[in-house]
Amino acid sequence: MKFKLESTDKESKARAGEITTDHGVIQTPIFMPVGTAGTVKGVHQRELHNDVQSPIILGNTYHLYLRPGMDIMEKAGGLHKFINWDKPILTDSGGYQVYSLSGARKIKEEGVVFQSHIDGSRHLFTPENVMDIQRTIGADFIMAFDECTPYPCDYGYAKRSMEMTHRWLKRCCDRFDSTEGKYGYDQTLMPIVQGSTYTDLRKKSAETIASFDREANAIGGLSVGEPHDEMYAMTDVVCDILPWDKPRYLMGVGTPSNLLECIALGIDMFDCVMPTRNARNGMLFTSEGTINIKNKKWESDFSPIDTALGGYVSTNHTKAYLRHLIISKELLGAQIATLHNLSFYLWLVGEARKHIIEGDFATWKNMMVKKLDTRL
Repeated sequence: MKFKLESTDKESKARAGEITTDHGVIQTPIFMPVGTAGTVKGVHQRELHNDVQSPIILGNTYHLYLRPGMDIMEKAGGLHKFINWDKPILTDSGGYQVYSLSGARKIKEEGVVFQSHIDGSRHLFTPENVMDIQRTIGADFIMAFDECTPYPCDYGYAKRSMEMTHRWLKRCCDRFDSTEGKYGYDQTLMPIVQGSTYTDLRKKSAETIASFDREANAIGGLSVGEPHDEMYAMTDVVCDILPWDKPRYLMGVGTPSNLLECIALGIDMFDCVMPTRNARNGMLFTSEGTINIKNKKWESDFSPIDTALGGYVSTNHTKAYLRHLIISKELLGAQIATLHNLSFYLWLVGEARKHIIEGDFATWKNMMVKKLDTRL
């Protein structure tokens, strides 16, 4: 993996760059659609290529490990071949999913014992076997195994958890560096900064993660219920410490305005289920604000969903038609809404990149945030 910084904004910490992997080039800042179980829900890979134009998607270690399982994954030749996707993939280590199973898991120094949400069977994730699993999945970017603390979180617990995450990272690196990928291309291990919303812990964690000198770094444990101001403050602290010449990935964030504010703080990569999950419930993100397409006001609105985006989906389907599909619970409604929201997120980070390069990002960002936070 190679990262090249192409431009920086004069009035903020925003950057435009380019990540080169064995499966293709990713221009940053970038939003990565979430394909938890080997699928971005309701969307064909062809549509991700042609309509959404996403250069990278996510998979999840926890879900893929449980189903279809690593025997099938290895027989298929890895996730790329299994799902017929020839661009980069990033896999989350499963730490967040284990965190969400608070009633069905036990965390200890060795790793995490958890119960499957599918059949109740018991499993053990360790830093070592999570590296092995992600080697088998074959993602281009694989995440270190960490513990994601809840919000609010007691200082003592946050500190102990962070220190364990650092010890786990050492074990992840040792295992990763002593093994090779299975499918003939390079993989990149990304450590994760933790520390809840405590500034001193975030600084300590960022310094520790930076000392491992990996090719890219991530920030976890945010967007778990804390106020946006606290998320921005922690992101700002960490970005000032993580190496400027390596990609920075803010995990699980967030709303369109979250993306722009965090790009301004120096973040390069994002993911979130919000555009896909909200789409299935009829919430659309547009260049003029947020739309609840179920509202009666859209019943006779025959204008396109959002002409600013271009592309077939957003310019060739009307709000009235999409409302009809969503209200009628037609599967096509969820599909169109999902494609639109993903297209919007990719459009938004693409516009951010353009304005960083043109030198007016801060002005554009401030104007856009006001629009994006508007309910239409």
